[in-house]
Amino acid sequence: MRGTKKLTPKQVSNLKEPGRYSDGDGLYLQVSKWGTKSWLFRYMLNGRARHMGLGDVRTFSLKEARERARAARQLVANRIDPLDQRQKARTSERLEAARAISFRTAAERYIAAHKAGWRNAKHRAQWESTLSAHVFPIFGGLPVAAIDTALVLKALEPIWMKTPETASRVRGRIESILDWAAVRGYRGSENPARWKGHLQKTLPARSKVSKVQHHRAMPYPALPEFMVRLRANGSIAAKALELLILTGTRTGEVIYARWGEIDFADKTWTIPRERTKTEREHRVPLTDWMIHLLKRRPSERGNPFVFPGVKRGRPISDRTMFDLLRAMKG
Repeated sequence: MRGTKKLTPKQVSNLKEPGRYSDGDGLYLQVSKWGTKSWLFRYMLNGRARHMGLGDVRTFSLKEARERARAARQLVANRIDPLDQRQKARTSERLEAARAISFRTAAERYIAAHKAGWRNAKHRAQWESTLSAHVFPIFGGLPVAAIDTALVLKALEPIWMKTPETASRVRGRIESILDWAAVRGYRGSENPARWKGHLQKTLPARSKVSKVQHHRAMPYPALPEFMVRLRANGSIAAKALELLILTGTRTGEVIYARWGEIDFADKTWTIPRERTKTEREHRVPLTDWMIHLLKRRPSERGNPFVFPGVKRGRPISDRTMFDLLRAMKG
């Protein structure tokens, strides 16, 4: 350790011999045996001598090193260890960096966490397609913690009047993802996509934008002739459509029907809760004709579905059902 006077910028530049050179008040210029130079702050706290690096001379000038040393002395005066304080700050920064996931990543994790509870693959595809089309281009790459009302509105406003049903679903999906992120500590609890008491004050209600358009029903007198043609069709899709009509169930419930759900002795078809809209188990009574229809459907080895599709181990698709219905209507 050398020198008792204050250092000068020229000395800092010219000193070459290895050692420590004091600037006073605990600040030292440290020259290594390799010729590198750095700043060092020495202090005493709780009877223990400590050394704290303040950076190299290429990054911090003598004036800046003195300012950093002064800030450290102020902490010591308040019985705060500067080294501990810096370590806590670095740990906090690392935690913040670990939490700084993008909205797109949060969405992907949300979908992955919930896909098992969704009724079919189509539901997941709808989530992914609507977010990719309307949300990711606006703020998909931004930190999920940065999403605010202005960004949510930027995504929703272009489609709110044009396609209100899609827009409403997109809003709900954004809200769910942000709630998921809040629970996991990636953002605060305030949800800018919340409708009640928030976005409802900015956007018109969906009911005021457009009325719900229901699918047209087939006239009842036309049904007998349609059923005759349907039974004459003979395809797997035709038999699935007939069962759907006779039971009054939903397309997804019929398409994903499994042999294990059919109880021929009890004449019931038990649809599990995860495949019903109400999320409650639904028991469908089967008539003699329905049972006859099902028994005429030979099971495919290795395929648990009543109405197997082209792909091995998979059911028919809803597109196959719709195409059949369209062709028969035509």
